[in-house]
Amino acid sequence: MAKVSGAQEALLGKLEETAGVENLRPVPVKEIDRRLNRYLAGRPGPVSAMVKDLATGRVYRYHAGESMITASSAKVQILLALLLKTPWEKLSGDVRRDAELMIRHSDNQAADRLWLRIGGAAGFTEAGRRFGLKHTQGVPGDCVDLYCWGITRTSAEDQVRLMQALVSGKGPLRRKERDQVLRLMGAVVDGQDWGVSVAACEGDRVALKNGWLKRVSNKLWATISVGLVRGEGRDYAIAVLTEGSPEVGYGMATVEGVVRRIMQSFRKCSA
Repeated sequence: MAKVSGAQEALLGKLEETAGVENLRPVPVKEIDRRLNRYLAGRPGPVSAMVKDLATGRVYRYHAGESMITASSAKVQILLALLLKTPWEKLSGDVRRDAELMIRHSDNQAADRLWLRIGGAAGFTEAGRRFGLKHTQGVPGDCVDLYCWGITRTSAEDQVRLMQALVSGKGPLRRKERDQVLRLMGAVVDGQDWGVSVAACEGDRVALKNGWLKRVSNKLWATISVGLVRGEGRDYAIAVLTEGSPEVGYGMATVEGVVRRIMQSFRKCSA
């Protein structure tokens, strides 16, 4: 092995120090705000977003506490509530199959069955409380819109908190169960992997759950993407919630446009 001279060692130290400063540089909040405001000025409906670099704690919030519906992104919390009650290895084959269908295929009937298994709104809300969620409560009784779990109101802050819990040992769920959730979120079927995934660089792993729901009341779409982008020793928890899109594809494009405009201030992919 070649020896490193004193001068080379000092240079390496300076490079490492510079990299550390770069990683900890304050997030340019006003710059991102302007970028998003310009982009969203001509697009209908409210948008809420939050990104957190879990390695450094750097964070950006855009109306992150605003309450919006979850649509199918609620299925992650349904699965977490299920696993808080019963470890994955003790679930029956049918229940595991429902979990796979619910997360990977966004199957609504599977979600309905697991919603009942966790105790409906009460079980859903209790699970959220254990994960420290502040703005997310299950909808009890009959639903005006499509599915009770789909019209649950949440916030980008709560969704980022939930994503962080999937990679943290400080939460109420064992690592084995967290790994199962991440496995399913990392294997969603083609066509459902939009949204958070546009933040990934080559070699990154993405775990996400998206939601899309046409409101009965106004015929407009809610589109949501929450998840983790993991690579180069860094985990980015990302949540974007939108409502009021005229078409689902329009809402998906809005979500991805927001993710791109935030993430360009957090990292740049190698060419």
